[in-house]
Amino acid sequence: MRKIIVSEFISLDGVFEGPGPDDSFKYAGWTMQYGNEEFMKFKTEELFGAGALLLGKITYDGFAKAWPTIKNAGEFGEKMNNLPKYVVSKTLKEAIWNNSTIINKNIVEEVSKLKAIEGQDILVFGSGVLVQTLLQNNLVDEIRLLVYPVILGSGKLFFKEGNKITLKLLEEKMFKTGVVLLRYSPLV
Repeated sequence: MRKIIVSEFISLDGVFEGPGPDDSFKYAGWTMQYGNEEFMKFKTEELFGAGALLLGKITYDGFAKAWPTIKNAGEFGEKMNNLPKYVVSKTLKEAIWNNSTIINKNIVEEVSKLKAIEGQDILVFGSGVLVQTLLQNNLVDEIRLLVYPVILGSGKLFFKEGNKITLKLLEEKMFKTGVVLLRYSPLV
């Protein structure tokens, strides 16, 4: 059985909105100054350890617009564009990004079926509403929070009101830029 691994960029005050530069959020790109070779190595290993992406509509739309057009993205960009992608949306009519499938009903059942397929793990980026649904239905096997040393003071919070979830710390690692990786598994 494959695992679902949630990997999130998050500010110290819990904001996950607009980590990249192409966003309407007033602090868009707040993660950009923290990138380096060490961090890119981690993200590349993370991506190459995945056999599929599972994304909510907003994250999918942003990625589908950006990734196919990024020049010189190398093996990382090639992997992003070629991985099987599953987008959870009740409104999306057509999945235009290469190798994409829409999940628009029976989300918990369909995601459970994806987990049951043999292969590499399923990676979730962003997708806050989807992640909350996955957490509430005990479908998340691991949460990787990449906590940035910045307080934004406003923006969409990653964790919203919902069920209490107790986590077990699996790993903590500080990158040279001050970003801290916290890996957790939910205790069910």
